[in-house]
Amino acid sequence: MNADAAALQQVPDVGPIVAASLLAFFNESHNREIIERLLDAGLYWVEGEPADVGPKPLAGRTLVLTGTMPTLKRDDAKAMIEAAGGKVAGSVSKKTDYVVAGEEAGSKLEKALELGVSVIDEAGLLKLLEKGVE
Repeated sequence: MNADAAALQQVPDVGPIVAASLLAFFNESHNREIIERLLDAGLYWVEGEPADVGPKPLAGRTLVLTGTMPTLKRDDAKAMIEAAGGKVAGSVSKKTDYVVAGEEAGSKLEKALELGVSVIDEAGLLKLLEKGVE
Protein backbone atom coordinates (compact mmCIF):
# COMPACT_ATOMS: atom_id res chain seq x y z
CA MET A 1 0.00 0.00 0.00
CA ASN A 2 2.95 2.31 0.59
CA ALA A 3 5.02 1.42 -2.47
CA ASP A 4 5.91 4.08 -5.02
CA ALA A 5 5.59 3.70 -8.80
CA ALA A 6 9.17 2.46 -9.20
CA ALA A 7 8.71 -0.26 -6.57
CA LEU A 8 5.39 -1.37 -8.05
CA GLN A 9 6.95 -1.72 -11.48
CA GLN A 10 9.40 -4.24 -10.07
CA VAL A 11 6.49 -6.65 -9.63
CA PRO A 12 6.09 -9.05 -12.59
CA ASP A 13 3.44 -7.89 -15.09
CA VAL A 14 3.14 -4.42 -13.52
CA GLY A 15 4.03 -1.60 -15.88
CA PRO A 16 3.50 2.15 -15.70
CA ILE A 17 -0.25 2.04 -16.35
CA VAL A 18 -1.00 -0.62 -13.73
CA ALA A 19 1.34 1.09 -11.26
CA ALA A 20 -0.52 4.38 -11.77
CA SER A 21 -3.86 2.62 -11.21
CA LEU A 22 -2.60 1.02 -8.01
CA LEU A 23 -1.26 4.34 -6.73
CA ALA A 24 -4.59 6.02 -7.46
CA PHE A 25 -6.45 3.22 -5.67
CA PHE A 26 -4.28 3.41 -2.55
CA ASN A 27 -4.42 7.21 -2.52
CA GLU A 28 -8.16 6.97 -1.80
CA SER A 29 -8.55 6.99 1.98
CA HIS A 30 -11.69 4.87 1.95
CA ASN A 31 -9.84 2.09 0.07
CA ARG A 32 -7.04 2.07 2.66
CA GLU A 33 -9.60 2.10 5.46
CA ILE A 34 -11.40 -0.96 4.08
CA ILE A 35 -8.14 -2.84 3.70
CA GLU A 36 -7.12 -1.97 7.25
CA ARG A 37 -10.49 -3.17 8.54
CA LEU A 38 -10.11 -6.44 6.64
CA LEU A 39 -6.63 -6.93 8.10
CA ASP A 40 -7.91 -6.15 11.61
CA ALA A 41 -10.63 -8.75 11.11
CA GLY A 42 -7.98 -11.39 10.38
CA LEU A 43 -8.09 -11.51 6.59
CA TYR A 44 -4.72 -11.97 4.99
CA TRP A 45 -3.35 -12.69 1.54
CA VAL A 46 -1.01 -15.61 1.05
CA GLU A 47 1.98 -14.68 -1.05
CA GLY A 48 3.44 -17.01 -3.62
CA GLU A 49 2.21 -19.08 -6.52
CA PRO A 50 -1.56 -19.48 -6.69
CA ALA A 51 -2.87 -22.86 -5.65
CA ASP A 52 -3.87 -25.18 -8.43
CA VAL A 53 -7.55 -25.55 -7.67
CA GLY A 54 -10.57 -26.85 -9.45
CA PRO A 55 -11.57 -30.13 -10.99
CA LYS A 56 -9.22 -31.88 -13.37
CA PRO A 57 -11.61 -34.08 -15.36
CA LEU A 58 -8.95 -34.94 -17.96
CA ALA A 59 -6.06 -35.61 -15.57
CA GLY A 60 -3.72 -38.19 -17.05
CA ARG A 61 -5.46 -38.20 -20.45
CA THR A 62 -3.83 -37.45 -23.78
CA LEU A 63 -5.83 -35.88 -26.58
CA VAL A 64 -4.99 -35.02 -30.17
CA LEU A 65 -6.74 -32.24 -32.08
CA THR A 66 -7.36 -32.53 -35.80
CA GLY A 67 -9.44 -30.66 -38.33
CA THR A 68 -11.44 -27.46 -37.84
CA MET A 69 -13.94 -27.34 -35.00
CA PRO A 70 -17.26 -25.50 -35.40
CA THR A 71 -16.76 -22.90 -32.66
CA LEU A 72 -13.50 -23.51 -30.81
CA LYS A 73 -10.15 -22.32 -32.08
CA ARG A 74 -7.39 -24.89 -31.70
CA ASP A 75 -5.47 -22.76 -29.17
CA ASP A 76 -8.62 -22.33 -27.08
CA ALA A 77 -9.38 -26.05 -27.14
CA LYS A 78 -5.78 -26.82 -26.16
CA ALA A 79 -5.92 -24.34 -23.26
CA MET A 80 -9.20 -25.85 -22.04
CA ILE A 81 -7.81 -29.38 -22.17
CA GLU A 82 -4.64 -28.39 -20.32
CA ALA A 83 -6.65 -26.46 -17.70
CA ALA A 84 -8.65 -29.66 -17.14
CA GLY A 85 -5.43 -31.59 -16.50
CA GLY A 86 -5.12 -33.18 -19.93
CA LYS A 87 -2.20 -33.21 -22.34
CA VAL A 88 -2.46 -32.28 -26.01
CA ALA A 89 -0.19 -34.28 -28.29
CA GLY A 90 0.68 -33.52 -31.88
CA SER A 91 0.37 -37.07 -33.19
CA VAL A 92 -1.76 -40.14 -32.57
CA SER A 93 -0.29 -43.19 -30.85
CA LYS A 94 -1.49 -46.14 -28.77
CA LYS A 95 -1.14 -43.86 -25.73
CA THR A 96 -3.68 -41.37 -27.12
CA ASP A 97 -6.97 -41.47 -25.20
CA TYR A 98 -9.08 -39.31 -27.54
CA VAL A 99 -8.82 -37.69 -30.93
CA VAL A 100 -10.98 -34.59 -31.23
CA ALA A 101 -11.91 -34.46 -34.90
CA GLY A 102 -13.37 -31.47 -36.66
CA GLU A 103 -14.13 -30.74 -40.30
CA GLU A 104 -11.50 -31.86 -42.80
CA ALA A 105 -9.73 -34.13 -40.33
CA GLY A 106 -7.01 -36.00 -42.18
CA SER A 107 -4.36 -38.56 -41.40
CA LYS A 108 -4.66 -38.18 -37.61
CA LEU A 109 -8.27 -39.35 -37.82
CA GLU A 110 -7.27 -42.27 -40.04
CA LYS A 111 -4.52 -43.24 -37.60
CA ALA A 112 -6.95 -43.05 -34.64
CA LEU A 113 -9.42 -45.35 -36.39
CA GLU A 114 -6.59 -47.73 -37.31
CA LEU A 115 -5.42 -47.90 -33.67
CA GLY A 116 -8.90 -48.06 -32.15
CA VAL A 117 -8.51 -44.71 -30.38
CA SER A 118 -11.77 -43.04 -29.31
CA VAL A 119 -12.79 -40.26 -31.71
CA ILE A 120 -14.99 -37.42 -30.48
CA ASP A 121 -16.17 -34.13 -31.92
CA GLU A 122 -16.25 -30.65 -30.34
CA ALA A 123 -19.48 -31.46 -28.47
CA GLY A 124 -17.87 -34.61 -27.09
CA LEU A 125 -14.86 -32.60 -25.94
CA LEU A 126 -17.08 -30.08 -24.17
CA LYS A 127 -18.93 -32.95 -22.47
CA LEU A 128 -15.62 -34.46 -21.34
CA LEU A 129 -14.51 -31.11 -19.99
CA GLU A 130 -17.75 -30.73 -18.07
CA LYS A 131 -18.33 -34.26 -16.78
CA GLY A 132 -14.96 -35.94 -17.07
CA VAL A 133 -14.13 -39.40 -18.31
CA GLU A 134 -16.71 -42.06 -17.48
